[in-house]
Amino acid sequence: MKITDGVEILKGVGPKKKELLLKLNIATLEDFLFYFPRHYQDRRHVSEIIDLRDEVPALIRAAVVKVTTGGFRYGKKSFIKVLCEDRTGKIEIVFFNAGFLNSIFKPGVSFDFYGKPRFEAGSVKLIHPDFSRTETGVIQGIIPIYPLTAGITQAEMQKYLRQVVPLASSLEEYLPPSIIARNRLCSISYAIKNIHLPDDEQKLKEARFRLVFEELLVLQTGLMATREIRMEGKKSPSFPKSVVIDPFIESLHYQLTGAQQRVISEVLASMESPRPMNRLVQGDVGSGKTVIAETALYKAVKSGYQGVMMAPTELLAKQHYASLKADLEPHGIQVELLISSLNSKDKQGLLDKMKTGSIQVVVGTHAVIQSNVVFKNLGLVITDEQHRFGVNQRLALTEKGENVDTLVMTATPIPRTLAAIIYGDLDISIIDEMPPGRNPVITKSITNQTARKTMYSFVGSQLEEGRQCYVVTPLIEESDLLEARSAAEVYSELSKLFCDFSVGLLHGGMKPEEKERVMESFNDGAIDLLVSTVVIEVGINVPNATVMVIESAERFGLAQLHQLRGRVGRGSHQSYCFLILGGGGSLAAERAEIMVNSGDGFYIAEKDLELRGPGEFFGTRQHGIPDLAIADLVKHIDVLEKVKEEAKFLLFQDPKLANFENQAFKKKIEKLFTKASS
Repeated sequence: MKITDGVEILKGVGPKKKELLLKLNIATLEDFLFYFPRHYQDRRHVSEIIDLRDEVPALIRAAVVKVTTGGFRYGKKSFIKVLCEDRTGKIEIVFFNAGFLNSIFKPGVSFDFYGKPRFEAGSVKLIHPDFSRTETGVIQGIIPIYPLTAGITQAEMQKYLRQVVPLASSLEEYLPPSIIARNRLCSISYAIKNIHLPDDEQKLKEARFRLVFEELLVLQTGLMATREIRMEGKKSPSFPKSVVIDPFIESLHYQLTGAQQRVISEVLASMESPRPMNRLVQGDVGSGKTVIAETALYKAVKSGYQGVMMAPTELLAKQHYASLKADLEPHGIQVELLISSLNSKDKQGLLDKMKTGSIQVVVGTHAVIQSNVVFKNLGLVITDEQHRFGVNQRLALTEKGENVDTLVMTATPIPRTLAAIIYGDLDISIIDEMPPGRNPVITKSITNQTARKTMYSFVGSQLEEGRQCYVVTPLIEESDLLEARSAAEVYSELSKLFCDFSVGLLHGGMKPEEKERVMESFNDGAIDLLVSTVVIEVGINVPNATVMVIESAERFGLAQLHQLRGRVGRGSHQSYCFLILGGGGSLAAERAEIMVNSGDGFYIAEKDLELRGPGEFFGTRQHGIPDLAIADLVKHIDVLEKVKEEAKFLLFQDPKLANFENQAFKKKIEKLFTKASS
């Protein structure tokens, strides 16, 4: 057998099993070698029957005393009962619908059994345990447990792997020798053998460390190399150090926080570098990201260039436009708004001025990437909430200029560990300090009807004081599959309950212009209470809104709940968030408790990552990077930090990975990234 052979070469793999293995992305024997266990069962220690505990997994060794069968006629469930004993007592082993085992169990033959004992009426049983004849030792040791698909059992997976693992010795090493030596990594053949069939805990530990290190190194090096290739030979617009930002900073009517000052310094250093800037600015809701964008635009314009800022919705674009116009125009910087709803005459006039350069800063939606949009001298591109745009949309904007500097802003807190992977090709700046004077949003969880009535009474008092309220639901309409209240259902109920106020409805099924109209009405105060799905999650700024009610809060991720909560608390009035739990048990209660006790978006995002895992938190597939098969971004943060330094050092020495000792590693990176993008 060769590692390039298809799985059908294995004993026990026919056409049906081959099809099922493909669902696990296992097509070749090499795929099998790199299909890692989810966890392990420690079956190294044999327990005596007298020491067994109810429902506590154990490995026992016992000889067959008697075999009883029954239920083979008239449609009854058939069974085999195997009475076994060791020197301390007897145990009954029970199998259902397993007539094929009749010929296996013979009196006097010793077997090993692994399972959860059940104590019933003074006797002890094992139902459907794993088993093997004692002399084979097959189920004894540190046993790998694999992720499965319906139709394939653990026993089958383990049988296949026992056939394949000897091929690990034919694997060629692809990590550079210097990295292996510096980090004391075991070889790839040793790692693969011991990740599947470890002889002891130490060998398993060595194998796992090597594979975790390698997986993160492939990711980091691949992302960094992509960035190096993209920037190779490119010179960015010239933003000289002599163009200072002091006049702009001194004109602001507030003091910058230390975090804002630090991030501005990082952005300016990137802009003054000869290489194109590609920087992500992360800041929690209300941390003051807009002034970062304004400072960068000021620097760009005073250096002789134009700047553009793209937002995902017209409402958000208008909010940015109002802020930029107020802060930049006193410095002689012309700011204009380009959105789809402009009439054709105004739009054409705007396009003409952009082309001649008389408009220096443009704020807009995806309208700014249309083919008829031409800049005279674009130097800086800013994208707000970039995950709301497709890859092609972002590229189309940067191509409006030559090697432009790019600044990406997001108010969606992404755990630092995950950001290092997702945005490995970006420099990352984090605003981790809130401006003074912002009141924390008071958060409470609602678990019963009495508390719900009290909450609605409070909502009514806020509305009477002239405040506004959001009520968010996970669904547009009622669903037979999900026990969650829909926006339509809640809208109908609250329209009656708050009949003296204007109640609006907003959801993703509405036409874009209809959604914009509803949000404009809420923004202008014409709607008092807005029932919505999560379309209001990002970028809406209504300072008069003081209450956020989230129905079926257990159906939202923690990071998403924090984003929704961030829609209130944006004005001078005390704001409130109510999390209505419709189920979810202790996990939902734990998550609600985190929200009640913390307003730190980055802490909440880290907890979200711990509770849900990176795949659910932020799907990596959409980013064209390989999924993580063995590394854990929460557990292995220390490895990730070491890996980042190794990747930087490797690419510093050999930017194209062209040296002989790095070529096998380069092929590994290309293979995984190509597979992830397909």
